[in-house]
This record gives sequence, C-alpha cells and structure tokens, in this order.
Amino acid sequence: MAIELVVFDLAGTTVKDNQDVHRVLQLALAKHNVTISIEDANAVMGIPKPVAIRKLLEKQYIGTRAIDATWIDVIHHDFVEAMIHFYKTDAGVGEKEGVSDTFRRLRNSKLKVVVDTGFDRQIVDPLLERLGWKKADLIDASVTSDEVERGRPFPDMIFRAMELTGVKDVKCVAKVGDTSSDLQEGNSAGCPLVIGVTTGAFSKEELLKEKHTHLIDNIHEVVQIVSDFT
Repeated sequence: MAIELVVFDLAGTTVKDNQDVHRVLQLALAKHNVTISIEDANAVMGIPKPVAIRKLLEKQYIGTRAIDATWIDVIHHDFVEAMIHFYKTDAGVGEKEGVSDTFRRLRNSKLKVVVDTGFDRQIVDPLLERLGWKKADLIDASVTSDEVERGRPFPDMIFRAMELTGVKDVKCVAKVGDTSSDLQEGNSAGCPLVIGVTTGAFSKEELLKEKHTHLIDNIHEVVQIVSDFT
C-alpha cells in the first residue's frame, strides 16, 4: 500500500530551532519564579505546551502555590505571546535546509503534505505566514494540538490530518519528527513509516530508544524513503 500523506512536525524538524522554543518556555516560567534548565525544556518538546508546563511545574516548582489550571493558563498565555512575537520578528526564523524542495517533490508526486505541532493555532498561523508555505502551495493543511482532544503522543493530530486530506487508511501515512513524542504519535496511530530526524531537539541516541522505521539526518531523505515504500 503506497504512502498518500506525509505528516511533518514543525520546530526542529522543518523549522529552524536553535533551542528558541526552549528559551521562550524557560523565560515564561521564570516570570513566575520557576527555574528550569534547557535540558528540562527539551524533555517536554513536542507535547502540547499546557501539558509541558504542568510537567515542568510538578518537577521544578518548590513553593506552596497550587499547580492548577488557572496558573498553567497564565504561564501558557505568556509563552504563546512570546512565541508569536518571536516568529513574527526574529531574523533567525526560517525553514531548515531543503524543506521547501522536499515538500515540492512530494506534492509533485501527488502526495499530501501536512504539518502538525505541539503549538496552538495562535502561534502557528504567523509562523506559516512567515514561511510562505501556504502561499507557495507546498502544504495541504496544518494541525495544532489545541484543535484535537489529545495532543502527542496520542494519534489525534494524525487522524485529523487524514480527515483534512481525505486519506482513509493510516497505512498510507508517514510521520516525520524530531522528538520522542513525534515517534510515539506515529506509532500510536499505526503509521507504517515513522521517521525520526536526528538534527532537532532529540539526539540520535535518544530517538533510538523509540520504535521507528528510519532515522535521518536530512529532511530530503524522506522523498526516497516514501518512494521506496510499498
């Protein structure tokens, strides 16, 4: 059964990320007197950010304030506002090398291309506008974690991507991402191709711990992997 849809992660997989998301998350928590390291932030990359914030608070907060939905919402709001500003204004924002060409080659082969992410829609729209993928007709759709019941590592975003593109069988879907939660998402959905990108948030050694079909250094390798799959 041939691949019809490829679902790509954003930050770290297709979008440059010099630990930018990590630092914004770190600063959002610091505003509330919660100190986390870059390594702490990296451990929660890929999952919905409210979930990530709760995990970080539970691990690192040493005060007496209750870790409740209200406080998490406030921190998340600070994070979202800072990420929107970053993606709109920072000179370093851009796609990773070879991404547009990879998308174009997949689309020229009549495959559907969707991006999914642990970000909310508020962050993703200005990012996609900046990247120009939609205007260039390089992606079919995007799915954000706040648009589904459960974000990664659950399969909901992949199933939503299938709905948006009319793909009926998950055995025709490939998932590509740079974090453990990306690979877990692909596996929980039942994707026959689960491809880890080793040049993002997680190292090759970390990704090797997760079930996968391929680990790649460069995004353009996806084209041949998908082409070879039957």
